[in-house]
Amino acid sequence: MRSNMSRRILEKAEPTPGLLNYDAVVIGGGIAGMEASLDLAEMGFKVLLVEREPTIGGKMFLLSKVFPTLDCASCISTPKMAAVAHHPNIVLWTYSEITRIDIKGKGDFEITILRKPRFVNEELCTGCSTCEEVCPVVLPKEYDYGLRGRKAAYIPFDTAVPKKAVIDIDNCIFCGQCERACPAGAIDFMQRPRIYRVKAHAIIITTGYRLFPAERKEQYGYGKIPNVITAMQMERLLSPTRPFNSVLRPSDGKEPNSIGYVLCVGSRDRTVGNPRCSQVCCMYSIKQAQLILGALPLADVTIYYMDIRAYGKGFEEFYQKAKAMGVKFVRGRVAKIEGLPNGNVRLIYEDIDEGRVKSAEHDLVVLSVGLLPSNDDIISTIHGEKLAVDELGFIRVDPSTPTQTNIEGIFAAGCATGPKDIPDTILEAASAAARCAAYLKSLRQEKAVPVEAVANGGR
Repeated sequence: MRSNMSRRILEKAEPTPGLLNYDAVVIGGGIAGMEASLDLAEMGFKVLLVEREPTIGGKMFLLSKVFPTLDCASCISTPKMAAVAHHPNIVLWTYSEITRIDIKGKGDFEITILRKPRFVNEELCTGCSTCEEVCPVVLPKEYDYGLRGRKAAYIPFDTAVPKKAVIDIDNCIFCGQCERACPAGAIDFMQRPRIYRVKAHAIIITTGYRLFPAERKEQYGYGKIPNVITAMQMERLLSPTRPFNSVLRPSDGKEPNSIGYVLCVGSRDRTVGNPRCSQVCCMYSIKQAQLILGALPLADVTIYYMDIRAYGKGFEEFYQKAKAMGVKFVRGRVAKIEGLPNGNVRLIYEDIDEGRVKSAEHDLVVLSVGLLPSNDDIISTIHGEKLAVDELGFIRVDPSTPTQTNIEGIFAAGCATGPKDIPDTILEAASAAARCAAYLKSLRQEKAVPVEAVANGGR
């Protein structure tokens, strides 16, 4: 939620005169948005890529490795981030929000975009991080899910695109140290938000997903028991850009000897309104288990699961490899998690194979949370026609053309249409770009045919 400070600033947004023209607007700068933008740009179309965060990259950049190949996630995403930033047919707007989409007609969308102020002149900022070094305010770092801190003046991460500082105005104390220290004189507290109107012929929605808030499962103690963390926090602990030099548990900074994974937290669970499988939780947990055993060879890793859904190419072999490495798999639902005086965590669970309730003690417990839609803000901005969504809020697409929404000219890809892994996301983004390109070319052809020729049957 925005504070009173940011709300007051955004209320003073200044409209920019004129109308900017692009062939397509891509909403969301994760791996799907970058792939779709690059594909369209390579076909010669002018693309505007809009991302709400200060940098593109999405959640893929935050991962350690990808399953089942265990390739470096950032090694895949970083070159795409650079390619997007330097492509002549792509205009990149980060730290920007879509506030309204008006459907004027076939292939005619007018999009209102709010560009929030960074309070840093992007043309002058060199990304040196001097402002971050001198800033006295320390806050939980979102990109590390609170495992370490960041400053009120900060660059999200070392390879951010664009690598420009941003000032968190809600938590800034206006001490002026960043302004005095900046060697480029880039700090500008007089910046104001600006509103732009953009005309586009097509839109691709690649808004990704949000993680199930683990604190909603109160019986699991997330946020109350220090050594209960989420799988995304574990991703950061395993990442090459990790906050610590090893896998450490939060309460005392010690390496855990016993780690338990609880699967399907917020997935396949009607009590939280999400009966659907999130498709990736089993495999990312197995991936993390293998990486943990690489980092902590003497650790015991146990995965508590309902069903292992290893359905993709190489997934079953990946699952069997984890078993061979010594990862234990227990089929059962965890009913409750309790903190112990020694800092350890007790799991009370139902062992389905034996048909009885058991308990187990671990140094660290990881909650494998599910994926939820992140489309609400975009859906509410569309005027003129209602964008169809399914019962969970994911964008509904035509089964025969899986990236086409119910609105002509609006396409969707990646986790905006439902949970999926990275290869499927990239494939779907490429498909959306191809269908969007075909649609744009058909519009050009229609405009190229004179009205008289159409009336005379093309003669």
